[in-house]
Amino acid sequence: MSENETKISGKELHKSKIRERYKGSKTELLEVIPGKKTAGFYDNIARRVAVYVRVSTDNMQQTSSYELQKNYYEEKVRTNPQWTLVGIYADEGISGTSLRRRDAFNKMIEDCEAGKIDMILTKSVSRFARNIVDCISIVRRLTALKSPVAVMFETENIFTLNDNTDMSLSFTATMAQEESHIKSSIMNASIEMRFGRGIVLTPVLLGYDRSEDGKLTVNEKETRTVRLIFFMYLYGYSCNEISDALTKLGRQTKKGNTTWNPGSVLQILRNERYCGEVLTRKTYTPNYLDHKSKKNRGERSQHRWKGEHEPIISKDDFIAVQHLINNAKYGNKGFLPELKVIPKGALKGFISINPRWAGFKADDYISVAKYVCGNETTHDDTGGEDKKSDFDYSGFEIAREQFFSISNKLYITFSIKSIRFSIACIKKLPNTQYIELLIHPLKKLFIVRSTDEKNKNAVKWLFLNGKGKYIPRPVSGAAYLKTIYRLLGWDEFYKYRVRGIRRQNGDESLLIFDLNEPEMYLSKDKNLNDTCGLIPLAATGKSIIAFPSAWAHNFGSNYCRRSQTDELQKLKNETDWNFKQETTSFSDYFDLNVTNRDEAERSIQTIIKDMNMEGSNDE
Repeated sequence: MSENETKISGKELHKSKIRERYKGSKTELLEVIPGKKTAGFYDNIARRVAVYVRVSTDNMQQTSSYELQKNYYEEKVRTNPQWTLVGIYADEGISGTSLRRRDAFNKMIEDCEAGKIDMILTKSVSRFARNIVDCISIVRRLTALKSPVAVMFETENIFTLNDNTDMSLSFTATMAQEESHIKSSIMNASIEMRFGRGIVLTPVLLGYDRSEDGKLTVNEKETRTVRLIFFMYLYGYSCNEISDALTKLGRQTKKGNTTWNPGSVLQILRNERYCGEVLTRKTYTPNYLDHKSKKNRGERSQHRWKGEHEPIISKDDFIAVQHLINNAKYGNKGFLPELKVIPKGALKGFISINPRWAGFKADDYISVAKYVCGNETTHDDTGGEDKKSDFDYSGFEIAREQFFSISNKLYITFSIKSIRFSIACIKKLPNTQYIELLIHPLKKLFIVRSTDEKNKNAVKWLFLNGKGKYIPRPVSGAAYLKTIYRLLGWDEFYKYRVRGIRRQNGDESLLIFDLNEPEMYLSKDKNLNDTCGLIPLAATGKSIIAFPSAWAHNFGSNYCRRSQTDELQKLKNETDWNFKQETTSFSDYFDLNVTNRDEAERSIQTIIKDMNMEGSNDE
């Protein structure tokens, strides 16, 4: 017999043995022990039953549906002698697409897990959950309990303890979720069409009533409260101080409460309706399943309707208040700041930096400097020779200080959050606790000069160490340094170091720093191949100092140009030596006609007087 014939014979023998084995044994030798039968919905057995009822809105029509569901299921449980009603778990005015805020539903599941419930009765899958993940996971969670809990969806006739319900439940839950998705899309489209036609929402608002056609009409009695809130905030009062004042005055909110809190005051200050406008869709809901709203930062279209109703405060006052609110985290208090600029002399065009105001932008600095300086906006780049010298210095260069040691040198290190001064800086301005920072946005020069704490733009730059010596302290710049960085075209991820000089005449001194040629601090972890246009100079601590690649082709700036720089030439003339010259406000900054401080104070006093008289008359 060949090898192949032997293999075939072996396979046939093995198959025959399997056939013989599966013929089975004699039935008289078999005893069947039946398993417990899974209880069906229609089995007449004792059950502790919970009823779950939900309606998604709290309007009148939904309330009737809510009551009908409760009454129906109470009667259904009562007519079955084997059932005991554990309770009606009801959520009214709650969406079914999320378990968040469905307190009754969540309590019911907790009771199931505590062994208090055997079965849940509900009208349909959509009443139970419109989120397929929630629906399936909750049902499986209940089925997996030591004593499984069934859910009966009456409309779909699905009983979850039956083995064949998974597919039908999944399909029905998917349809319920998609139905919610479609409704959400339809509602968003409807809202968009209404907003585009000026049909906007007009909620109940302090200072206004609603007419029969839904328009806002001024409530003269309530407008006093609104105006007082805006004028007090413009004057410099905080939301906390305003809420305390309103509570003491006994002023009522729109709901009739006489106890105010800072949040309700801020809500009024932020509402554009008080200046006669309506801004739609300030928030939106990205996901119809979780209903979490987000601030609309351009993700959805908006409509701003003007003149829809009579304003209570002016548009300019409203804008000013928004600037003040946005800047409150930087500690600025008082009236709306203005850019202050030196209008003439050696420091003409230098703008005082407000250390606690973030409202000024790079373009604002540039506009003010151009307005003051006119055509005097740049250095003398002609490179012409110094005519007063007998020696021809043309072609000579002044070597950059960055190539030499920084020991005992004047320099400032800028980061996006703070400014740090070298010890040499404080030695050059002795006995100076407070300084004022000024910048020339066109010439890109930075000045530090002494001042006193009465100056609203003053910053403290020293503190005493443990040895009783004054050392520099970091000057916080969270409010303004982002603007300075943008003005100079700097990268917010890096630090920059600039060198300076001192100019002195008698007891007057100031420090001048050139922002045109800064050194940049790079992280040692950074790939130097990515630093386009930079050449590493030296390592210090965790950083590497780099300079522009253009510096590799020269030693420094042209001597003649540098020596004839406008500001240095002016400082040689003693008639221009007025380093303490005061800045003047540039009132055109905001181009707003804002209620001034005196007017705001008078308005506050008048309104409070009227309120007190009103209270006396009511008594």
